[in-house]
Amino acid sequence: MTSAAATAATTERIARIEDACQRRGLRLTALRRRVMELIAAQGRPVKAYELLDLIRLERGGAAPPTVYRALDFLLEHGFIHKLESMNAFIGCDHLHEPENAHQPPFLICDRCAQTVELEDSRAAELLAREARRLGFTPQAQTLEIHGLCARCGEV
Repeated sequence: MTSAAATAATTERIARIEDACQRRGLRLTALRRRVMELIAAQGRPVKAYELLDLIRLERGGAAPPTVYRALDFLLEHGFIHKLESMNAFIGCDHLHEPENAHQPPFLICDRCAQTVELEDSRAAELLAREARRLGFTPQAQTLEIHGLCARCGEV
C-alpha cells in the first residue's frame, strides 16, 4: 500500500471509530485517538512500549499507564485486537457493536509480521461450543495461526 493510500485508510478508520464513539456515547479523547492513529498507521502489530516511545516523541514524559489506559479503552470497545502470542495490538478491520463483538482468527507471518484478520467466526464458534459441551465456560478466545505469508513463503 502506498503512503498516500495508507494515510487515507488510517483517516477512514479513525472516522469510522469517531462515528462509532458518537453513536455509543463514548469519549474518544485526543490521546485515545492518537494511540489508534499510531496503531492504524503501523500496518502491523505494535507493542505497547513501541506506542509509548512514539507518544513520548510527541508529548515528552508520557507514562506507561497513559498508553495502557488508551489501549484498554480501544480493546474494550472493539476498535483493536490484542495478539496474545506477540503481546501486540492491531486495529480491528471490522467494527462491530459491542453486543456483536467477534473473536476472529488471525494469520500471522513469523518472518515479516504481516497479520490478517479473518472475518469468519466459524472456528471461534466451534471452539466455544465444544468448550461448553465439555462443561467449560469460555470467557475469552484468541486464535492465532503462525506461519509464513505467501510472499515470505516464496523466498
